Amino acid sequence: MAEHSAQAVAPLEQAETRLLAEIDAMLAESRQSVGERAELDSALERDLGLDSLARVELLTRLEQAFGVSLPEQALVSAETPRDLLRLLRSAQPGRAQVIEHEVRSLVQGGAARAPLQTQTLGEALAWHAEHQPQRLTAFLYEEGREHELSYAALYESSLAWAAHFAATGLATGQTVAIMLPTCPEYLYCFYGVLLAGGVPVPLYPPARLSTIEDHLTRHIGILKSARAALLVTVPEAKALAYLLQAQVDSLRGVLTPADFAGAPPAGFAPVLAKAQDVAFLQYTSGSTGRPKGVVLTHANLLANVRSMGRAARASTDDVFVSWLPLYHDMGLIGGCFATMVLGFPVVLMSPLAFLTRPAQWLWAIHRHRGTISGGPNFAYELCMRRIDAAGLDGLDLSSWRFAFNGAEPVSPETMRAFEERFAAYGLQRNVVAPVYGLAECSVGLAFTPPGQPWRVDRIAREHFARSAEARPASADDPAPLVVVACGRAIPDHDMRVVDAAGIELPERHEGHLEFRGPSATSGYYRNPQATRDLFDGEWLRTGDRAYFADGDLFLTGREKDIIIRGGRNVSPYELEDAIGDLDGIRRGCVAAFASRGADASTERLVVLAETRETDPEKKNALRKRINELAVDLIGMPCDDVVLAPPHSVPKTSSGKIRRIASREYYERGAGAVKPAPVWLQFLRLLWAGLLPQLRRGLRVLAGYGFALRAWLAFLVVIPVAFVSALIARPSFTWALGHRLARAFFVLSGIPLAARGLENLPREGTVVLAVNHTSYLDPVVLLALLEWRSWGFVAKREFESNFFMRTLLSGFGCSFVERFDIRMSTEHAAEMTTLARAETSLIVFVEGKLTRFTGLHPFRTGAFQVAVEAGVPVVPVALRGPRSVLRDGTWFPRRAPVSVTFCKPMTASGGGWSAAVQLRDRVRVEVLRHCGEPDLSGGVPEPDHRA
Repeated sequence: MAEHSAQAVAPLEQAETRLLAEIDAMLAESRQSVGERAELDSALERDLGLDSLARVELLTRLEQAFGVSLPEQALVSAETPRDLLRLLRSAQPGRAQVIEHEVRSLVQGGAARAPLQTQTLGEALAWHAEHQPQRLTAFLYEEGREHELSYAALYESSLAWAAHFAATGLATGQTVAIMLPTCPEYLYCFYGVLLAGGVPVPLYPPARLSTIEDHLTRHIGILKSARAALLVTVPEAKALAYLLQAQVDSLRGVLTPADFAGAPPAGFAPVLAKAQDVAFLQYTSGSTGRPKGVVLTHANLLANVRSMGRAARASTDDVFVSWLPLYHDMGLIGGCFATMVLGFPVVLMSPLAFLTRPAQWLWAIHRHRGTISGGPNFAYELCMRRIDAAGLDGLDLSSWRFAFNGAEPVSPETMRAFEERFAAYGLQRNVVAPVYGLAECSVGLAFTPPGQPWRVDRIAREHFARSAEARPASADDPAPLVVVACGRAIPDHDMRVVDAAGIELPERHEGHLEFRGPSATSGYYRNPQATRDLFDGEWLRTGDRAYFADGDLFLTGREKDIIIRGGRNVSPYELEDAIGDLDGIRRGCVAAFASRGADASTERLVVLAETRETDPEKKNALRKRINELAVDLIGMPCDDVVLAPPHSVPKTSSGKIRRIASREYYERGAGAVKPAPVWLQFLRLLWAGLLPQLRRGLRVLAGYGFALRAWLAFLVVIPVAFVSALIARPSFTWALGHRLARAFFVLSGIPLAARGLENLPREGTVVLAVNHTSYLDPVVLLALLEWRSWGFVAKREFESNFFMRTLLSGFGCSFVERFDIRMSTEHAAEMTTLARAETSLIVFVEGKLTRFTGLHPFRTGAFQVAVEAGVPVVPVALRGPRSVLRDGTWFPRRAPVSVTFCKPMTASGGGWSAAVQLRDRVRVEVLRHCGEPDLSGGVPEPDHRA
């Protein structure tokens, strides 16, 4: 919060003078004065330039100055100082806390349960109403009032609303638009539509009454796209909403909560939905073209909530605290649906309550012992800026175990500062967790595991911009590119990064991010072209660019936001953030984008930044500083810097920069910008137009060229190896295969490195315990190990294939049963006999091969063999083969491969317990060197912290 001098509380008799003085002082501090003093009828936003965040600061100062508590609605209802004066005179003395500080547990006594078998949201609600009717599902704060809502009360009220919907003639499958704030009626309406057989369509309510007309007009496109039959909205909007019926043919009624107050019509029976029925339509924000409604079924939603619950290790003992708006997927699915599916209570606050007094969010977590809560990055920034220490006495955040941060670019500086400041109030280490999601995957796709420290990757900026390879920066790099990890795919979901040709890329190579899983939408509502563009076979395109490193997802930007300049890929986020920190620029009001100009010649880097400066010399100085900053960050100046007045940079309803709309704004006013000389435009056309396309084409060709080279190398060596396996002894076949495997890596150009070969005992029998990453793994080991009576251990399924059986048997391979317990026991005994007979075994101890990056739990069989035979185990960590040849594809990619042979380990004692202890010790060692995350549920410390 900005410093505010301590002054005596102003008497209300002098309210007018003091109010205007406070506004003038704030304008002077923020250099927002335009030469006129504030008047009672000045428009706060239009005349004085006080946007929403500035009004939050103003209300805080007025409460301090007058010793009163202003209502939350003051943030959106006050348009002029006169409105504020009226609110001040009617306000209650004292800054009463809306949220009491006393701890109030929402987790009731008795064993809570979650509906594990239900398939729809309505079915889940009915299950709770039948099995635990009085258990709390939601606790709502609304303008100083508190509402406790049990499952039974929610179900009964939703049934009543459903009966009213049915009475209006709502047919199964028809859509109902919901434009309500956070309140109990929102929940009644949403579930009421479902129980009536309809499809809810959440819309964000008007921010201020003075903008209702503009607000409703902008929703016409969504109402038309969804073919909404009904609109449920706030009373203030009802009259204007009726006018929409002339423009939206399908809209036949506009209702308010008051229309549902009477007794419900008799004889209503709820409609029983099916798992594949549409649960609701989530319209994506920020589009400048045709609205896109993401179709989400009950099966999608329940799968997503259950997978997120597993990723967050949620239980019925958790308490979810949310200020996130219910019209947004993160607030609706992440909060409200979770209480239905996972069975824990949720605390709901209005977004206005958070924006006006961010401390209320933290006090709600304190009061209700909240365990899960979060929001976009700006929420954590707001807490840092707007909460002073005086309002935190007694705050206890020790119950908070999962603070997710997502929905916009995550700032490591913000997370670090938040952790450090609120550690004094009980916030535990490793609670803040970057996450990633999108509406097309219901909401959540990747989570940082609870309790695991969040990571950042410091990569070489210049190399990344030119090659799209995220090479770690050197320790002395003066300006590395810092990227935050967003975790790993939630259970049952998968992600990949592909190049322009749709071929999967290895780790640390940036490309297009795609996903698949049960939460994935079937497409966009009544928009077949956008649906076709969304899918790449069974994979869905996210529209984001990213790379993977050590199993974690690193987002680098939106595909449409990437600026190709001088053969480089420039992401706008870091540049915008840095420019926003400059004195004189409005933070959060900067857009960097590419524009080809009116002649569509060359792509130019443009910065559109809001400022209140009017002096030409000061504006020129700002432009110079912006260009100097651009040179420092991305190695080149901007082609154009436009300093625009406040509210020029378009944003979405959730506050995100709309770069496409910003580009259109710029291009419409391009005549006001001095064009570059013709010769310079020609050079830019030649350099920035041709070179990026050439680089992208060369990358694709290089990928195909490497794949062809690798397959040719394989076809050269495999026939020789097969003939040798068919007719020669294993010792000869191994010696020949060793040379052939080494030749394969040389011919294909795959770098191969080994560390710790000296740890292999020169004599005696050993068991090599190896992690399994790719079908290339045996070739890697064959290239590094000389003959010493080795024997691979492979799954018995290979015996049914003549080629694989012949090839593997020639190298002394033994086949073991994985599923039949009796045969598996017999094969384990045979392995023990081989080990005692001085055959060294090579065992892939994960027992399975998947395309997912990560180290799975180890099977115990190989370690039991080692214990019974009395031989040491050598942990072997493979790193890289999965990136070269991932399971599910036969298209190899160039990536380095390294193998680490660790020091031998022996069992301490005998029997099953000794084998288990040996297994766990070996796995810890492999995990240290394989460079992949732990998928066993453990929480390993990463190699570095932000």
